[in-house]
Amino acid sequence: MSALPPPIHQPRRAVFAGWLGTALEYYDFAIYGSAASVLFAKIFFPSADPVVGTLVSLSTFGVGYVARPLGGLLFGHFGDRVGRRSILVMTLTMMGIATTAIGLLPTYGQIGVAAPVLLVILRIVQGISLGGEYSGAVLMTIEHAEPRRRGLSGGLLNTGTAVGLILANAVFLLVTRLPQDQLLSWGWRIPFLLSALLVIVGLVVRLKLRESPDFVHVKVEGSVRRLPLVDVLRRCWLQVVLVTLGTVGAGIAFTVTTVFVLTYGQVALGMSTPAMLGVLLPGALAIVVCVPLWGVLADRIGVRPVFLIGAAAMIPLPFVWFVLLDTKSYGLMLLGFVVLYAGYSANYAVYPLFFSQAFPISVRFSGMSIGFTLGTIAGNAFAPAIGASLLESTGGWQAIAVYMAAAALISLVAGCFLRPADARPAERLAARGTSTAIR
Repeated sequence: MSALPPPIHQPRRAVFAGWLGTALEYYDFAIYGSAASVLFAKIFFPSADPVVGTLVSLSTFGVGYVARPLGGLLFGHFGDRVGRRSILVMTLTMMGIATTAIGLLPTYGQIGVAAPVLLVILRIVQGISLGGEYSGAVLMTIEHAEPRRRGLSGGLLNTGTAVGLILANAVFLLVTRLPQDQLLSWGWRIPFLLSALLVIVGLVVRLKLRESPDFVHVKVEGSVRRLPLVDVLRRCWLQVVLVTLGTVGAGIAFTVTTVFVLTYGQVALGMSTPAMLGVLLPGALAIVVCVPLWGVLADRIGVRPVFLIGAAAMIPLPFVWFVLLDTKSYGLMLLGFVVLYAGYSANYAVYPLFFSQAFPISVRFSGMSIGFTLGTIAGNAFAPAIGASLLESTGGWQAIAVYMAAAALISLVAGCFLRPADARPAERLAARGTSTAIR
């Protein structure tokens, strides 16, 4: 029996610590995505054909997601071996250093091809750190929360997505008002350098947070797995696959509506980036409002029904969103964002609880990290480049809407089959060396 202190629940601090990390993650996500959509083609990937430069630039956005599984494997293993708290401090530090370093990079015009190479390397570091960041934040939040309020706690955590997005785009909106020469020379660096402030605040909060009570429980029982990665792939491979598929619908919807939409606004609608951001930012407030409300509903009626409601809603809503977007009427465009994000929020609000409870505690970090990071590759990673390619090849939005709807259908089917693990009995049997089937 371990001499560890008894578990201490810190639900509010855990939510705040996770929320800060999620906000920073999506701040970095949105800053890089916006810059890749409208600036990096000129700064790091100059090309005679602007379309080619934009496609290459957007592809580097996806590189970070491709690197995520490495972070998921690495941090998932140590998160299940040594605890959640120390991993979260490490991932936040890595992410902040990489994002700040991007803001300090020389451009292609200054050092040639070395500039995009360094950009891709730093994007990979971002991806590795993010491979463990979200899953760790989710587990610390859910495992500290009261059982009857875990849906709400997970929903509050995920409002960090919208807050990070809004903050990033507000900063980006301000810098894009600079004269073009100043924007391309030094103005684009400001949003990346500001992330250092969020990192410092996040680290202060996380260093004061106690270890997850559920993980302490596992250590006290002597149920920590020696090779959690091997155990999760051997016993919980189906849950990993279902979590992967369950993430693609909301991932593609969010990435298309926050990153690709800037390209779509310029190419298809003839709208400037500030004008498009002027619609996106207030529209994203719907996520801040709706996500916790869906979390409360999940605590009352169950997590699966809410997840399925959101996935089903995202099948028709992309078509509605594009139709309203094409009106170029500010009010109708804003309505399109609000309606789509209301449906998206139901699905995304229950990610933390729905996906984390699919795995026993001793392999939960590994299982969720692998499933979620693979899902972000299938969903988020190349959605902007795919959207740009579909727009270029078809000349319209219909194929993009079908792409989004098909992803939502996949998530809907995956959600129907995903079931919670009987975690605590599984841990006790595992401690005795008994093979346990995860239900």
